[in-house]
Amino acid sequence: MTGETPVVELSEAEYRHVWDRFYEQFSFRPSMSPFTWPAIREPAAAVTWSLAALSDDPDYERLDLLVDVVRRGLASCVGPRGTLYALDWQHTSYRFVPQEVGGAGQPAWPLSPVPDGDYYIYLSEDFRTGSFGHPWEDSLCLFGGELLDAVSAEVDGVLGPPIRRCSG
Repeated sequence: MTGETPVVELSEAEYRHVWDRFYEQFSFRPSMSPFTWPAIREPAAAVTWSLAALSDDPDYERLDLLVDVVRRGLASCVGPRGTLYALDWQHTSYRFVPQEVGGAGQPAWPLSPVPDGDYYIYLSEDFRTGSFGHPWEDSLCLFGGELLDAVSAEVDGVLGPPIRRCSG
């Protein structure tokens, strides 16, 4: 994406391709029913935390810290020129360069790792690293060994101990 806009809305064809691959690779089962959770087959090297600790955060300090930690971790995993997908279930989704967003004079990060009424997903282009925010379970799954090594201790500090671990 060098020389392009750092945040690009996915074309219809790319949107379908990325979502089809996500459904297939993660066995995505969107549902509000707790009997079907987790809504994805969590990959090997995945940790899921409850977001309940954020409900008593009137000044959004923990939320802001969590978002910053996850974004920094994701950006470090894709490197200086790497890109991420930002997927919002059944809504506009994006491909973007994390190193070129969120700073002074730069566009904002698309979406958030914390779901806001829909599933929010960040994925590296190879689908090996990312986050899955589940709005009804009120959880955040982070996956990929490098990402977990970079952020798990800080996320534990914000959210408390995880509710699930996959070491596959």
